[in-house]
Amino acid sequence: MDIRGVPQTKLAASDQSHVSRPEVVITGIGTVCPLGLGREAAEESLRLGRSAIGPITSFDPAGLPVGIAGEVKGFDPVEFVKPRKNLKVMARDSQLGVAASVLACRDAGIAAGVVTPERFGVVLGADSIGSTLATSEPSYRECLVDGGFRFERWANEGAAAAFPLNFLKVLPNMIASHISIAHDARGPNNTMHHGELSSLQALSEATRVIQRGAADVMLAGGASSQMNPFDWVRHCLISKLSPSREPPHLVLKPFDLRRSGQVHSEGATVLVLERLEHALSRGAVPIAKITGQATAFAGDVPCRLSRESLVRAMTGALDDAGVRPFDVGHVNANGLSTINDDPVEAGAIRDVLGNVPTIAPKSYFGNLGAATGTTEILATLLAIREGTVPITLNYEQPDPACPVNVVAREPLEGRPRTALVLNATGAGQATALVLSEPN
Repeated sequence: MDIRGVPQTKLAASDQSHVSRPEVVITGIGTVCPLGLGREAAEESLRLGRSAIGPITSFDPAGLPVGIAGEVKGFDPVEFVKPRKNLKVMARDSQLGVAASVLACRDAGIAAGVVTPERFGVVLGADSIGSTLATSEPSYRECLVDGGFRFERWANEGAAAAFPLNFLKVLPNMIASHISIAHDARGPNNTMHHGELSSLQALSEATRVIQRGAADVMLAGGASSQMNPFDWVRHCLISKLSPSREPPHLVLKPFDLRRSGQVHSEGATVLVLERLEHALSRGAVPIAKITGQATAFAGDVPCRLSRESLVRAMTGALDDAGVRPFDVGHVNANGLSTINDDPVEAGAIRDVLGNVPTIAPKSYFGNLGAATGTTEILATLLAIREGTVPITLNYEQPDPACPVNVVAREPLEGRPRTALVLNATGAGQATALVLSEPN
């Protein structure tokens, strides 16, 4: 314990194994998300405190209990996917992921020939990818007989009517595959498929790949789009969506006493991770460095966040980074805005970091599934670069059950430019990363 009663972690500095690890820095940001298309548009939304939640427009939600989401607006995949014919075998998830990777490489100044292909890799977080109504309709119609669905026709008549290449569109690992093809990245390639943890785990694994010496540059992040009626029915049934009838921009209230549930969204955010020496050798300017990471699991409460795994993940990341709790400038929290989950997370944050300022970026754009972590990191990277921590939207009535110091109403300045980013799932998993300003 320190004099304030905040639990102290055992410094990783006492274990000299981390001293010789190559430093891994972020040199590029690419995002196609509800906040906007590209880094500048997304950061402007964060500076202005502008919510991206609104009525669903990608399909007609009439008859469903929830009709709001965080959608990507104004996106044309033709601008990013080359050649255009590749779109035939790309689900929207892949289109968003490729677009985010193109924007990330532009931001980092990585063009063809800048990185040795065999030293250039990809790790992407992905969700399950479902077929669209348009793709599924021919097969369903072949199974209709006298107004009824005949299941025995599905394997033969139904399958025969299906688009032959549809299987290539719905494989989660196809997002990373399309990105590697687009950038001629022939190095390590992997896909993380762990719900909201996926993109943070992708960042963690990509960092380790570079530290192991297997690559100089990695594209890491997540992409997800479950904005179709099939997925939305499932979300309405099991995803703890808010039933609120307030104006959409007011619905998400992480850690607030009036919170009523989460909102689902779509998007993709990809970061360029680079070995520091490689970045400096080509004149790149690092945005931030990844100094620690940890993942934990504890299945103590089914279908809920686990306080134990959250504590272990945060403590492990601090240990890995050699950072003390009072060195952390802010926590970028999971902040689902659900009634039962927020108190669990808030208690864990309090256990490890005391009264550290906390932000909940989901208040801007909702739950992006596999793209959640890297999209939330946009707020932290902005704070590290500019020294101003963005606010959490709609936080007005503190909940005694959520004892966290939420940054609200006014952006916070003057904090240390080191942050802990946290994600968790209802399966009891948690992942934490420590980011700080580059030397």
